[in-house]
Amino acid sequence: MRNNLSILRAAVVATVVLAVVCCGLYPLTVYALAQLAFPTQANGSLIRDDSGTVRGSALLGQHFTGAGYFHPRPSAAGAGYDALQSGGSNLGPTSQTLRNRIQTHLAAYRQENGLNETDAVPADAVTASGSGLDPHISPENARLQIERIAQDRHLTRVTVADLVENSIEPPQCRVLGEPRLNVLRLNLRLDRLPPSGQKE
Repeated sequence: MRNNLSILRAAVVATVVLAVVCCGLYPLTVYALAQLAFPTQANGSLIRDDSGTVRGSALLGQHFTGAGYFHPRPSAAGAGYDALQSGGSNLGPTSQTLRNRIQTHLAAYRQENGLNETDAVPADAVTASGSGLDPHISPENARLQIERIAQDRHLTRVTVADLVENSIEPPQCRVLGEPRLNVLRLNLRLDRLPPSGQKE
C-alpha cells in the first residue's frame, strides 16, 4: 500500500512539475526571447502605413485589382488570398484544367498590361503558389506592370521603374530563392509618390 502511494505521489509531482515547465516556463521563455530578439516577426510581420494603421502582413498576400496598383500572382486560396482556405489547387502539369486556367490568366495579364500575344510572361504572373498566399512577385512581373501603373497614376515611367528597382528584395540569406518584391510594401510606397512623379 505504501509503495502504491509513493508511486502515486511521484506521478502527481512529476505531472505538476512538467505542467509548470512545459506549459508555463518554456512558452514564456520563448515568447520573451522572441519579443527581445525578433519583435517584428514575433508579432506577425505587420506592415503599417504612415499613419500607423496596420495594412497587412509581409507574410500574406492581398488581392490588389486596381489599374494603379501592382497586382499579385494568382491565388488558389478560396476566392483569392483567403488565409482560412490556404492551399494550392493540387493540379499537376498534365491537368487540362490547369492548362485552361493558365491560358485564361495569360490572356488577362497580357490584355491588362498592353502586351502582345507573343510577349513572354513570367510564370509567377499566371500560376498560383503552393499556399495561395504568396506576398511576392518576381522583378520581371513587376516590370511588365510599370507602363499600366504609370499611365493610370499619371506618373513618368522612369519614376515607377525606379520604385520597382529600389524595392527588389535579395534572396533570403543572399542564397535562398530568387530576388523578389513584396506587393503590399511596393503598393504602399507607390501611394506615397506625389502626382506626376515630382518631388514634394
